[in-house]
Amino acid sequence: MSWLKRLFGQEKPANAEVNPTATLVPETSSEGETIAPERVGLNGEYDQSGLAKRVALAFDEDSRVTDIETVYVAQLGTTVVLKGQVPSQDILGLLVEIASGVNGASDVTTDQVTVG
Repeated sequence: MSWLKRLFGQEKPANAEVNPTATLVPETSSEGETIAPERVGLNGEYDQSGLAKRVALAFDEDSRVTDIETVYVAQLGTTVVLKGQVPSQDILGLLVEIASGVNGASDVTTDQVTVG
């Protein structure tokens, strides 16, 4: 099962991107306010959980971590929060590396992840 399906109950939307390009990200919301990078959704729309969903999509797109089903992704503002269990420190490092590469992520916390 994909990360997006397992964590958010949704399939990958058409044209979904981990880091939507400037042409897909609306410059302003319908209220005329700029969308913060951590609130940009999979297709450039406003999404309260946009960063976490784009991190899940990034994990789905990386074959090295697609079979991990014991880790969960959340966000606190611009911080990606990983929770759960990983089989090795190498896998945890890989998850942190992938999550850090998503636009809007300023930090990745792993204090709620156990290794083993």
